[in-house]
Amino acid sequence: MGEKSETERSGLYEELKSQILQRVDLSREVSDEEMQELIDEVILTCGKEKRLSLNEKCRLKKELFYALRKMDMLQELLEEHSITEIMVNGTEGIFLEREGRLYRWDKSFASEERILDIVQQIAGACNRTVNESQPIVDARLKNGDRVHIVLPPVAVNGPIITIRRFPDEPVTMQKLLELESISEEEAEFLKHAVRAGYSILIAGGTGSGKTTFLNALSEYIPEDERVVVIEDTSELQIRTVPNLVRLETRSAGLEDCREITVRDLIRASLRMRPSRIIVGEVRGGEAFELLTCLNTGHDGSISTCHANSTRDTISRLETMSLMGMELPLQAIRRQIASGIDLIVYLGRLRDKTRRLLEITEVTGMEGDQVGLNPLFLFRETGEVSGRICGIQERTGEMKHIEKFQRAGMGKMYMEAAAGNIDGDPAGGSTCLAVL
Repeated sequence: MGEKSETERSGLYEELKSQILQRVDLSREVSDEEMQELIDEVILTCGKEKRLSLNEKCRLKKELFYALRKMDMLQELLEEHSITEIMVNGTEGIFLEREGRLYRWDKSFASEERILDIVQQIAGACNRTVNESQPIVDARLKNGDRVHIVLPPVAVNGPIITIRRFPDEPVTMQKLLELESISEEEAEFLKHAVRAGYSILIAGGTGSGKTTFLNALSEYIPEDERVVVIEDTSELQIRTVPNLVRLETRSAGLEDCREITVRDLIRASLRMRPSRIIVGEVRGGEAFELLTCLNTGHDGSISTCHANSTRDTISRLETMSLMGMELPLQAIRRQIASGIDLIVYLGRLRDKTRRLLEITEVTGMEGDQVGLNPLFLFRETGEVSGRICGIQERTGEMKHIEKFQRAGMGKMYMEAAAGNIDGDPAGGSTCLAVL
């Protein structure tokens, strides 16, 4: 029998799916094994009538099981660990990211209905509502992968699904060292800075690895502290802190369900006796609440934000804070200068690799501007086999070591700084950015 056309395949798929749904016992929970047996029975009966080949039967069995119990054809991509992003552009095509590069998949959805089935499955699993009246939603899969959904009429070319995938096991600082995405000197410095309670803001562009880096930093938080994590959609994988509270925003829904924002959760967290507060990302007026936390005794808090440079990070914080509270700009700058201790800036280089580009100390107010003291800076030196090489230079020393001293690390830091000055003034270490 010749190969079926795409239209014939789609029609056969829908027919078999309808038969299975009619025969399944919805009065009880059906196991995966029972569902597979039912699919086999239906395909076997249909195979005789339609004279299906063995390959066609196997393909249909896999597609039907994935559609009824998994994520339809996307399940195949979700099971491939090398894929870091999946993008469904309606029925026009499916694109994926692998090793930092985009590729078009050779498969696509035959109808919008199949995409909408997946959309409702994802949204329902995390208690989110998505429809024509509320066409944009953030959600997550059971394994923690982040999902962004946009439906028509906002999405002109059909339902859009973007899945940001995360590794099954969190990327640790040791893994980042193995990938040479960060130098040993930087990792050691950040380890002690986190333990000493320095407040850190991780900045960078989209896809620069901010969430991954925040996860890695969290392993240095002392186990005897209470940590409150606040996110739009839960995705951080913090596993080293026993006393952990996880809070997630909620969109406004039906039945007078009130929206719960990041700002609401930050305010609520202050009454939970947190040692530190971790905000997955600040992107609006909640930046002001974050600065309030950093200036009211919650040392060691960590957050991320989008920015194009370290200096731009300060401007972004100013703008976002003004969205949340009408205050004089100088008042907000003083809040930034006193609340944030370190800015860690990450970047995605032209060879698609991710790299820690700069660690900068916020030193306070210098005139009417927030003072910055660069401590580490990545400098490119060339390329090897298409990958960027560079040197991580030690460009300065901390001006404010009071928190190191209070944590009993002052002497250690001074000795390390003296050793760096006596031994290698540049503090440089050659490394290859291969994350």
